[in-house]
Amino acid sequence: MMSPHKRRLYPLLVLSLFVLFLFSYYHSSLPHTDITNIPSSSNLPQSRNNIVQKFTLTIKLLAFDRFDSISRCLHSLANADYVNDRVNLHVYIDHFKETNQSSILDEKLEESHRILDFVDKFVWKFGEKFVHFRTGNVGLQAQWLESWWPSSDDEFAFVVEDDLEVSPLYYKFLKGLIVNYYFNSSNYSPSIYGASLQRPRFVPGKHGNKIQLDTGTRLFLYQLVGTWGQLLFPKPWKEFRLWYNIHKAKGIKPVLQGMVTTGWYKRMGERIWTPWFIKFIHSRGYFNIYTNFQGERALSVSHRDAGVNYGKTAGPDSNLLDENSLDFSYLEMQPVTSLKWYDFCFREVLPGKVVRSSDELSSLLYSARKKYNTVILISLHRTSQEVTMNMLCHFEKLNIQNYIFLGPNSDFLNDIARRGYHVISTESLVNNIKGFRSKKFEGSDMLNEILAKAYIIKLCLQLELNSWVIDGNMLPISNAMFSDLHDTAYYFFATKDSDILFVKSSSVSAKIWDDSFIDKVVAKASSSTNKSSKDHGYLGNAITSSLEENNAKIKMVGELSFGEKVDVKNGNQTHVSEGTKYVIWSDEMALDFVSSRLDNLGMWELEDSSCKAVVCHQS
Repeated sequence: MMSPHKRRLYPLLVLSLFVLFLFSYYHSSLPHTDITNIPSSSNLPQSRNNIVQKFTLTIKLLAFDRFDSISRCLHSLANADYVNDRVNLHVYIDHFKETNQSSILDEKLEESHRILDFVDKFVWKFGEKFVHFRTGNVGLQAQWLESWWPSSDDEFAFVVEDDLEVSPLYYKFLKGLIVNYYFNSSNYSPSIYGASLQRPRFVPGKHGNKIQLDTGTRLFLYQLVGTWGQLLFPKPWKEFRLWYNIHKAKGIKPVLQGMVTTGWYKRMGERIWTPWFIKFIHSRGYFNIYTNFQGERALSVSHRDAGVNYGKTAGPDSNLLDENSLDFSYLEMQPVTSLKWYDFCFREVLPGKVVRSSDELSSLLYSARKKYNTVILISLHRTSQEVTMNMLCHFEKLNIQNYIFLGPNSDFLNDIARRGYHVISTESLVNNIKGFRSKKFEGSDMLNEILAKAYIIKLCLQLELNSWVIDGNMLPISNAMFSDLHDTAYYFFATKDSDILFVKSSSVSAKIWDDSFIDKVVAKASSSTNKSSKDHGYLGNAITSSLEENNAKIKMVGELSFGEKVDVKNGNQTHVSEGTKYVIWSDEMALDFVSSRLDNLGMWELEDSSCKAVVCHQS
């Protein structure tokens, strides 16, 4: 039997259950909020929820001696919407420079104490507030570099200088970027080091292109770091700090020829940090996310107050985007594959993937056909990474763009593809084309390379493209080396005893270069490899003999009739002979000798494993 006390509680229990039911029904019937509206952790896909809940963002505010600036900056940060997230604030106040003038000293002491008192009393209700007041003046380089060492891969820093003002919308936007471009594995790129909230206005490469973006482009990637509101990803920042430590200890300066920022460094030295970061980014091929909001709007605005960078106040650089001026969905973020990428010259870069199949190769060549009549196929087999990187730098200097690399599967091949260069995996392509070739093929790496080259030439001819085929052990003197050959009596040009080959597009050459011809070339090359220990010349010899059997006209050119060989006999030579179109060297030659010899000729463009210069060509 129920006790009187329990009977009195029963109606209350029923009423509570009924209220709970109504509450649950009401909330379950509400529409779900999309992440593009409010990017809070509760709106994330469940697979990423736990990861995103772990991520932390810390604001790194770098201040000096400007009370009005830091006051404006802190108030704008505090007015932002942090969607109930914990966000820490770390304030780094640099000390004023020492002075012997007592009147100025008292004034500076008073101002610094005023700033400290204000920062101490400033209420930060969103997380931890930490203040670091330096005992001596260290400048912007130390302020930036010493402000952060990530403790995990889920920790992010948003760095602002004190003359900055941020939009109340800025944090929602940054969180959306982190969720979409860092934690989303299908949208993640190791090439991205962070995001800048400032309006892009500056191209550091001398003679670079003007920043011109269509109105539909709201997000894009650009190599330049932004100092007016920069979000930093943890892994690239750690990598930079270690790189900086090595270079600083060894006395290697951040000089990058062809860049305006190098002039800044020569004038200001270690007072600035951006030339160091720019040199690092250039060596790694990394990019930064930028916004492009119409009406000169941005989520962070620099007031360019008088200080280290400006002799007098220049005023706001942009218009601050806020709720009142919002006329588009600022949290709408495209897949990373849909974004445009730009280098230091504001020249579009096309980060790609390694071509591994016939279909991918056809697509690549079809795209090339829209811009060029000729493609240059460069074999990286037997070519070191340093020599390959030097070739990239040399081609950039000569403004040669219509080339494709062919090489063995490797991390290096993947890396140069990530940087935006066109590359083909020999092994993967050969394995793919074996599947639909009537004649079965099994061979060595050398024969795989020859089959791949022959097949690529065939596709070029089908698309009416001329093709040069060269190895990585040569460099052209100028881009005139790859001008189309117009001797109408010949469709094929080759050098003796090397793999320099030119195939002119024509119905005649396309008819000759069919599958049976490719089989014949591979068979002859296979026979040659069994008889000789040489590591080059097989393609040229196999093709010339196969063409002769087909009664095709081929023009043979002596290797040194318009080329010059790099060897021990001319190690001190500082210029090439008149009429020389390229230099060539043995694959077996030591790297130190090759680099030294090419350096004497002014053709070694590599320094510290990356290009010495950024060379901008107007496009």
